Amino acid sequence: MAASPYLPEAARVLSVRSLTAMERLFDLEFADGRALGHAPGQFVQVSLLGIGECPISICSSPTRPQRFQLCIRKAGVVTAALHALRGGDMVGIRGPLGRGFDVSELHGKDVLIVAGGLGLAPARSLIQYVIDERARFGAFHLLYGAKHPSELLFREDLHAWRDDPAVDFHMTVDRPDEGWRGRVGVVTTLFRELPPLDPQRTVVAVIGPPVMFKFVLLEVLARRIPQGRVYCSLERRMKCGVGKCGHCQANDVYVCQEGPVFTYGRLKALREAIE
Repeated sequence: MAASPYLPEAARVLSVRSLTAMERLFDLEFADGRALGHAPGQFVQVSLLGIGECPISICSSPTRPQRFQLCIRKAGVVTAALHALRGGDMVGIRGPLGRGFDVSELHGKDVLIVAGGLGLAPARSLIQYVIDERARFGAFHLLYGAKHPSELLFREDLHAWRDDPAVDFHMTVDRPDEGWRGRVGVVTTLFRELPPLDPQRTVVAVIGPPVMFKFVLLEVLARRIPQGRVYCSLERRMKCGVGKCGHCQANDVYVCQEGPVFTYGRLKALREAIE
């Protein structure tokens, strides 16, 4: 991180690839060649001079430090300008910011990741970490749900995870199209595909839109997973990234500093955050 959390550092766009009609994947590296040095689940602030900045989750693992990746949805002035960039263009990066997943707490455990919609982007940093450090973990279960086949992210990864015998991967869409041959239903319908989970050795990460949390948590808690081993990553509007502006405040907590990753035990006291 830069000496000042308010000071962006120059980063070079290496490539830009379309994932869907609304999302693009950016490969970047710092101009000075250093690694980002992030934890899975953290985010950065991406800026364009004269236009503005926006918070974007990091979607690549720190185990792949040569470059870092951001999945950016076109949703406003700044992200529209970012979508116009090409390889060789420069951006400003502040971060990594926030509190991500403490991966040391996951070592030696069975891991279940439940991702919904654009939540697969921050989840991917943790997914890659578990795959790259596979010997450190027990069973690995991955559930992913999207609204429609056209909104599926990281299609190459989806095929690789499906074919990887070390990953118990299940995927569904809410609304199929004519060519869809996979499962249909909300992401919670995938829980029936899981083997029995050992509550004493299972850690769960839930990453997606707030509407998903209530129903996924019901499934998780019904399997007696301790609340301190259920981690939730919140999607919440952030501005400054350093706890000064209050845009991300939930009750008395600044999500950009104390999160975006919280245990469910902590999150219960922040009902505003997921309701």
